[in-house]
Amino acid sequence: MAEKLFNVQVICPERQFFNGDAEMLELKTTEGEIGVLAGHIPLTAVISPGVMRIINGDEVKEAALHDGFVEILGDKVVILAESCEWPDEIDVHRAEEAKIRAERRLKSGDGEIDEMRAELALRKSLIRIDLAQKYSK
Repeated sequence: MAEKLFNVQVICPERQFFNGDAEMLELKTTEGEIGVLAGHIPLTAVISPGVMRIINGDEVKEAALHDGFVEILGDKVVILAESCEWPDEIDVHRAEEAKIRAERRLKSGDGEIDEMRAELALRKSLIRIDLAQKYSK
């Protein structure tokens, strides 16, 4: 028996990243990781940087999802994201440089550094690096 499907739309400022059906959607919010199935209770949440998984049968699509909002309705999920990248779109060299910069900022101990911003930049770069390396094999 086929699972119930629902529509997933991921919209970024520069493009519609994804629009299609899914059996399950997994993503990270500020309240923790969530899994969404068809008929999920209505919910609006703030997205936290992490890996988004769109599952449809045996097919699993993964993307780096960075900040935004998710609105979950019974038969539709809309994600408004700051940015979202498929593994093959990630510039690993750029992500490595961002990681180094963020680590330097955090280690500097400079009182004028926005520590939360540096930690967020570090987390985003690590997500990108891990996801790109997972699919480059």
